[in-house]
Amino acid sequence: MSFTRILTNICSDRLSESRDFYVALLGFEVNYDSDWYVQLRCPTNHELEFGIIARTNELVPASFQNAPTGMYVTFVVPDVDAVYFKAKALGLVIAQEPKNEFYGQRRFLTVDPNGCLIDICSPWSESEK
Repeated sequence: MSFTRILTNICSDRLSESRDFYVALLGFEVNYDSDWYVQLRCPTNHELEFGIIARTNELVPASFQNAPTGMYVTFVVPDVDAVYFKAKALGLVIAQEPKNEFYGQRRFLTVDPNGCLIDICSPWSESEK
């Protein structure tokens, strides 16, 4: 089996606010923007995409029309601390301050407008302590 594309979509009641969150914090480009769906992409690699769909859209089965819970989305970035300072400047909720984790990632956690936990991280090594 092979894949040609994997796209994560989250459900939202706040499409434009969510779009603006990801554009401001992570520098996504808007690839498609409508009243029911927003597709974002990485400006340096258009194969990296992230979608936001209206929670009550007919394409989302009724039993799945919930706010994101029990999951989180991870974005690996070159400099987690730079993104953290941007998040602070934007006045975002910080669920966890930057921390070097045992598995070799430095990360902080924030929350998007939908209540979805967002994990922003970068690799780190013992020599960077």
